[in-house]
Amino acid sequence: MLTEIKTLFEYNSWANARIFACAAKLSTEAFNQDMKSSFPSVKATLEHIIGAEWIWWMRWQGESPTAFPEAWKVSTCEAMEQIWLAHDQHFRAFGEGLTAAALERPIAYKTLKGDAFEDSLGDLCRHVLNHSTYHRGQVTTMLRQLGAEAVSTDLIFYCRSLPRH
Repeated sequence: MLTEIKTLFEYNSWANARIFACAAKLSTEAFNQDMKSSFPSVKATLEHIIGAEWIWWMRWQGESPTAFPEAWKVSTCEAMEQIWLAHDQHFRAFGEGLTAAALERPIAYKTLKGDAFEDSLGDLCRHVLNHSTYHRGQVTTMLRQLGAEAVSTDLIFYCRSLPRH
């Protein structure tokens, strides 16, 4: 399980970078355009992906945030990508530092609504990495609807990009 989760952290970073590369080509208007999806725009969906990753990372540090940082309220993809790049360094380092014992550790946390839960770190890692994949798929659909380039972020494409051993 440890190797799988570490791979998924690396894949997540790779996939987020590919999505941001496509979103960066959008005009600010298109980036913010209401697309009538789970989250209204490419911007809002990317905010949700990064925000959820950050909230879970904070929970893994023993804190339970009640909202995204105010500084994250930006309107351009470039500004959001800078936020993601800073977050991604911490998120990937966390994944790289995981141990098998850590994945079994229970994590107590509160949701944004204040509900208390406790789950294993391994289950929480799989959850957040899968959550990001789900919403990247929504961004891909929005990009296509906007007539923009959309790239595949399928796990197999990441695996194929790795050097063969």
